[in-house]
Amino acid sequence: MPRKPRKKSETGIYHVIVWGIGQQDIFHEEDDFQRYLDTTKKWIKFATNM
Repeated sequence: MPRKPRKKSETGIYHVIVWGIGQQDIFHEEDDFQRYLDTTKKWIKFATNM
C-alpha cells in the first residue's frame, strides 16, 4: 500500500536525502555527481525565483 502524499511545506524548505537502496552510494563517477549538483543548483535557483 503506497504512503500518503506529504503535505506541502509552509516555509518552502525541504530536506533532500540521496541514497541508494541500503544506503549504497549512487554516484560512482565524479562527473555523474557533479551533474547532479549542477542540476540541483539550477532547480534551487528556479524555485527561489518563483
